[in-house]
Amino acid sequence: MVIYKFGGASVKDAKGVNNLKQILLSRNEASVVVLSAFGKTTNRLENLLHSIYEGNREAFGKQLESLRLFHWEILESLFEAGDKIFQIAGSYLEQLEEAFERQWVDYDFLYDQVICTGELLSTRVVAAWLNREGLQCRFVDIRKALITDDVYREAQVDWAESRQRIEKDLSPAPGEIVLTQGFIGGTREGWSTSLGREGSDYTAAILANIFNARQVIIWKDVPGVLNADPRFFSETQKLDHISYQEALELSYYGAKIIHPKTIKPLQNKGIPLHVRSFMEPDQEGTLITEYKKYDGDKPIFILKPRQVLISILPKDFSFVVEERLSKIYGLFAKHRLKVNMMQNSALNFTVCVDDHPQRTEDLMQDLRQEFKVLYNRGLQLITIRHYTEQVLREIHEGRHVLVEQRSRHTAQFLMES
Repeated sequence: MVIYKFGGASVKDAKGVNNLKQILLSRNEASVVVLSAFGKTTNRLENLLHSIYEGNREAFGKQLESLRLFHWEILESLFEAGDKIFQIAGSYLEQLEEAFERQWVDYDFLYDQVICTGELLSTRVVAAWLNREGLQCRFVDIRKALITDDVYREAQVDWAESRQRIEKDLSPAPGEIVLTQGFIGGTREGWSTSLGREGSDYTAAILANIFNARQVIIWKDVPGVLNADPRFFSETQKLDHISYQEALELSYYGAKIIHPKTIKPLQNKGIPLHVRSFMEPDQEGTLITEYKKYDGDKPIFILKPRQVLISILPKDFSFVVEERLSKIYGLFAKHRLKVNMMQNSALNFTVCVDDHPQRTEDLMQDLRQEFKVLYNRGLQLITIRHYTEQVLREIHEGRHVLVEQRSRHTAQFLMES
């Protein structure tokens, strides 16, 4: 069995949906397809749910209509007027209308009830299209099979319960395509949950682990895993073959190509992960396995914008020791902020985190109850795997570096944007 995962960029329009069909036509074994929401639908839904939470009817109406027009453009390119898929898609938008009429207290709970709409819409539409085109495709609502706890927006998978349900509900018959959603799951009580932003890769890895799949193929809008993000770096090179370890390091430091949780379920069973381009499906892409060769033949650059540097100092000039560090890290965990870089001295503990404005402000308010807090916003963090001295000189040139760290294989620089 092969697990295919298609990201939102691969199905951003009707042409992309048809391209997905052509790729699936070339398969020669049972397969499960994991699909993201169309294009930037998740971003649209995030804007819409802010309006729901704030009760802003005018903004909500405009955002809902924009969402409808985007999906209707795809539907009208694929189906004849009056096809029942229009009614099915409309019912999901009606549920968003109903969500606006309710009073919401827990934003994270609301987030997961709204955000799942994107994946449900895309999989319904693509399943209908594939069946119309003669492929044997079965739609499955993964919220009833992938069971999680109720930590909304960062749900943890109940592996034992999920394994039983997935083996029962998602096993494809001979010649069948099972089409389901990435990124989302559900509680035992039937509420929608999400696995963390960009979590569709992780869904594919979970299914591969449970089914002992032959491989996972992730279809992206890039040739494979590159040594730098082409949005930020003009010259990039494709990495043909890397190890699970290297892929995990890259995702940990912020590379967007693979979700951080994806690797472990695959590495545990030695399942290869293939990252390929849906625009050039005949090209080899990047293979991720138990690669024994040293990975560092090319420097790899990872840039994370929108960083904030927070310095934490005791008010009474006492040492920043383990007991206080434990309390500080507890506050970062409470506000769900991951530390990207840290340094400490006797009287100063400095960290760099992604700047989620509200969460960052709430964290600093809690810290100020016991500590003095200083911060710098609008920074960027560059991580270089397998650096050379020449590369480090080039990074330093003309830039104001606030914090620098080096280890055997990795260098990090926090600097002004």
